Amino acid sequence: MVVSLVLALALVGVQNAGAQTFDDAKAAYKRGDYAIALESFRNLAELGDTRAQFALGSMYAEGKGVLQDEAEAVRWYRRAGEEGLVGVQLLLGTMYDSGEGVPQDYAEAARWYRLAAEQGDARAQVNLGYMYSQGRGVSQDYAEAVGWFRQAAEQGNAKGQTRLGIMYEQGYGVPRDYTEARRWYHLAAAQGNAFAQASLGFMHYLGKGVSKDYVQAHKWFSLAISRFSSSERDSQDRAVQFLEKVASNMTPEQIAEAERLASEWQPAQ
Repeated sequence: MVVSLVLALALVGVQNAGAQTFDDAKAAYKRGDYAIALESFRNLAELGDTRAQFALGSMYAEGKGVLQDEAEAVRWYRRAGEEGLVGVQLLLGTMYDSGEGVPQDYAEAARWYRLAAEQGDARAQVNLGYMYSQGRGVSQDYAEAVGWFRQAAEQGNAKGQTRLGIMYEQGYGVPRDYTEARRWYHLAAAQGNAFAQASLGFMHYLGKGVSKDYVQAHKWFSLAISRFSSSERDSQDRAVQFLEKVASNMTPEQIAEAERLASEWQPAQ
């Protein structure tokens, strides 16, 4: 996985000895003096500066100032991750999860996700929860999945809130509870999460834990459709199909009301 060093530097905020030298190396990179940046990052990395280890790994991943070498990038990422740098732990988890830059290894992905999750990283908590829900790299354990989703959800992570809503809706790891599912979906939907918005559409359309309300169903499906990414085309198409089913049961006035509600909706601040 090629990670933009500019992004990496923005994500890494650990304060180590020699910070000014690190700042000089970062400045050299930003102005395109890759040879200077590479040497400076390497010197710091060898001394144990985790920010420099992350940066050096990113330069190898990008092929900036050095021949691209994913194995060398991973070696430096691992050093930073083993020293406890959360952003790198999460990155290594995603790399092993997807098999980008390393052989795909779900057990290793789960290990890195856990290291970051235990430090409170909500993104890693969601990913680790998903691994438990699917039995990917770990034994399937819905209760464990719920625990990690809940930790992320309580930090306000929209994906964690959505995943927790799914667990309550399906009764995985917790007693089925549509009211609780709807509560978590609402929190995620308020942040603009398309899956949560579509889930609310289904709940209002089917009357799950709430009275059937085609106006609300239409509103949430419309919002979800506009927010699914290009990689989520299947989910988007399904939402379109259900929007059409909902609309077929509505009067023109109801459709106009739903469209008004959707146009006036604003994500939570």
